[in-house]
Amino acid sequence: MADTALTAPPRSPLSHAAHRLAAATRTSGGAIRLAELPFLAQINVRLDAKGAAADAVGLALDLPLPLEPDTVVRAGELTALWLGPDEWLLVGPPGSERDLENRIREAAGDEHVSVTDVSAQRTTLLVAGPRARDLLAHGCALDLHPRSFGAGRCAQTTLGRTQVVLVARDEPRAGFWVLVRSSFAGYLADWLLDAATEYF
Repeated sequence: MADTALTAPPRSPLSHAAHRLAAATRTSGGAIRLAELPFLAQINVRLDAKGAAADAVGLALDLPLPLEPDTVVRAGELTALWLGPDEWLLVGPPGSERDLENRIREAAGDEHVSVTDVSAQRTTLLVAGPRARDLLAHGCALDLHPRSFGAGRCAQTTLGRTQVVLVARDEPRAGFWVLVRSSFAGYLADWLLDAATEYF
């Protein structure tokens, strides 16, 4: 009987573009930094924000779920993004999906909660550097000025006509995460590389 086990390591949606992203970073002279952050764990959580499960899940993760619209809470390697009044996206290190799911389900107990591993749906692009906001502003209708979209903010929006979740990291130099569907990742990487040419 043939061995059907996967022997090749998983391949990220932008593995083919890694050298181009790195080249653009070098050529910009430090103005921008582009890179893929592949295989981050992404868990979609839906529950009643005012119910007992919200507090229990926050305690289990050692990370309170953000209750203010379009905000981010981070603790250690785990980040929680507010997506809606009863919806969050938890982002953690690669390989932590099952642990996060189990901790959430155990903490929620009999409370109604939906926990879905969506890690394979998206990949994450890092856009950082002094000109990161300018680069993103080329294709995003949001006001990205730090007063409006500063550290600890997130939004579901479009970038280069592609639906994304945009996250302003908690330190100015940390830049932005752009969470994009895997099927659109190549297009968006091409768009970013094209828009970044003015910094070369």
